[in-house]
Amino acid sequence: MKVLVASDHAGFELKAALVPFLKLIGHDAEDMGPLEFSAEDDYPDFILPLARRVADEGAMGVIIGGSGQGEAIAANRVSGVRACVYYGGPLDVVLRMREHNDANVLSLGSRFITGAEAQAAVRAFFDTMFSGDERHVRRIHKLDSMI
Repeated sequence: MKVLVASDHAGFELKAALVPFLKLIGHDAEDMGPLEFSAEDDYPDFILPLARRVADEGAMGVIIGGSGQGEAIAANRVSGVRACVYYGGPLDVVLRMREHNDANVLSLGSRFITGAEAQAAVRAFFDTMFSGDERHVRRIHKLDSMI
């Protein structure tokens, strides 16, 4: 599966660790930046290009920031993107992102999870399929019609 990965400065180290992990578990992972650490970077500069490609190409995405919240807000501004945030806790949350919301972008809060937790969340996200249940499809269509 094509997986695009981007972060800001707060997620830079975790992104650098997750790209090879995604490749190891069989995904075609592409690092969309930043490619060098800059404490002054702005997450929209990296997240919005990723979100546009997810929407245009049907790829999946992983975005990483301090909390993951701003990154998800930015990604969700792009029609066709359904970004959900994970910053620790039960992995059932990640399963529901995919099963119920057909999330196509996983947003991670690097200040709240370890590398091992991030790997577990990424694996759960990509191993889980959208249920396709009519009620979930109906809700997604309602959301899509609003933007």
